[in-house]
Amino acid sequence: MNKDFLDINLEVLEAIKKGEPIVALESTIIAHGMPYPKNVQTAMAVNQVIRDNGAIPATIGIIKGRIKVGLTDEEIEYMAQAPNVLKVSRRDLPFVISRGRDGATTVAATMIVADMAGIRIFVTGGIGGVHRGAGASFDVSADLEELKMTDVVVVCAGVKSILDIGATLEYLETSGVPVISYGTDEFPAFYSRKSGFKTEISLEDPKDIAELIKMKYKLGLKGGVVVACPIPKEHEIPFDEMNAVIKQSLEECNEKNITGKRITPFLLDRVKQLTEGRSLEANIQLVLNNAEIGAKIAKYSK
Repeated sequence: MNKDFLDINLEVLEAIKKGEPIVALESTIIAHGMPYPKNVQTAMAVNQVIRDNGAIPATIGIIKGRIKVGLTDEEIEYMAQAPNVLKVSRRDLPFVISRGRDGATTVAATMIVADMAGIRIFVTGGIGGVHRGAGASFDVSADLEELKMTDVVVVCAGVKSILDIGATLEYLETSGVPVISYGTDEFPAFYSRKSGFKTEISLEDPKDIAELIKMKYKLGLKGGVVVACPIPKEHEIPFDEMNAVIKQSLEECNEKNITGKRITPFLLDRVKQLTEGRSLEANIQLVLNNAEIGAKIAKYSK
């Protein structure tokens, strides 16, 4: 991508030049993932956690057709309240930039921009994956395709529980994407610490994870790495309880004929309603946890 469309925050630019640890962050969670002012409060808290752990935060978004790497506090506030902020994945970047629109970057688009800016570590809530029933709908997140080809490490709480976790892990395995479970041998399920699916790689030390990451790229292997961090125990929602809520939400989604990229926002909002806000609080806590771990990995990756 032509870097003429890229605006890098001066603090982030200096950190890149000096080789300091940087953690990229997405903006979809600000524009579409949480209500105002929780979205701003969470974004600021995540930034602080990253700083407290020795790294520089770099939230990525698009404002009036310009790609921003390292949103300022004022720009985060703008993104949190601006009307008609588009949800941007790889396919949407040309439209949003050419039309001078505002866009919140998904995992896939954030990976693209982070790679362009030379940022290796990216923290998010959860990645997209294979949707339940994808055998009929062919609904597979662009995040998985991006992980196949873009050299960025994604620190997350696993895939969103609304997805088909087993199929997503199979897809990542076929794509050659290393999946590391942090401190557990079971792949976490976003709101829940357990999913019933084991992972091949379990590491407990951010330094060991950083060494694996460095070796992957020394070997010239393309694509990303997934580091899946279980939500802190005191904030989790048990898997069986959450699964029942998700099934009900999916049934309502089908009844309303909601398709494409409208599915995830609808499901997340419905899950929040059915859990009486517990899912939103869990989401906040898991992102903060991911930010701490991601910053530590970024420090050791230098």
